[in-house]
Amino acid sequence: MNHSPVPFDISATKQVECIVVLHGLYMSGFVMKPLSARLGKSGYRILNLSYNTLTPNIDEICASIDRFIADSPAALVCHSMGGLVARAYLERGSAASKQVKKVVTLGTPHKGSTIAKHMHDKGLELLLKNSVEFLLSSNQDWPFEAKLYSIAGDLPIGLMPLLQKGSQSDGTVLLEETKLNGMAEHKVFHLSHTSLIYSRAVMDYICALLEKP
Repeated sequence: MNHSPVPFDISATKQVECIVVLHGLYMSGFVMKPLSARLGKSGYRILNLSYNTLTPNIDEICASIDRFIADSPAALVCHSMGGLVARAYLERGSAASKQVKKVVTLGTPHKGSTIAKHMHDKGLELLLKNSVEFLLSSNQDWPFEAKLYSIAGDLPIGLMPLLQKGSQSDGTVLLEETKLNGMAEHKVFHLSHTSLIYSRAVMDYICALLEKP
């Protein structure tokens, strides 16, 4: 008896089905479109979420992410402050947040932003507003079940070389600020803070991370 072959469902092999993309300070989802498009071509459902970085409404942000993820295995791919927003989301511990398997951050100051602290100390709070709730964090550990893959740059184009001469940074975030105890992997590219978003090599690396068990 002949049987028709059963079509192979490639989606069944994916540990992640949907991805939430979160941008950084002073940006919007527009800057994340190339990365989002690349991830979409790999077969993932994408939510490229825009939010007001100076007055972030964390309740609305978390509700939007919850609705999108629902009960699907998910990943969060975040640039800079977006990685700190992702942490705040996971800390809330919603049912949907338990579906997050991987968090990939690009240039996120997990231990807190030296530049933001400098601006705050100089009385420039109006330039940061409520973003300081995230940027002045002092985290040292990654306590979540979701695996953290932290991507950093070491091409110092920006203010950081002026604030800390001889430091290693992407120009905005110190290399040391991108490291946490408990992270699954730390990868450095010779790129500046913003160029991490658009690098083809970084996009290839993110896709490989999302596909690995």
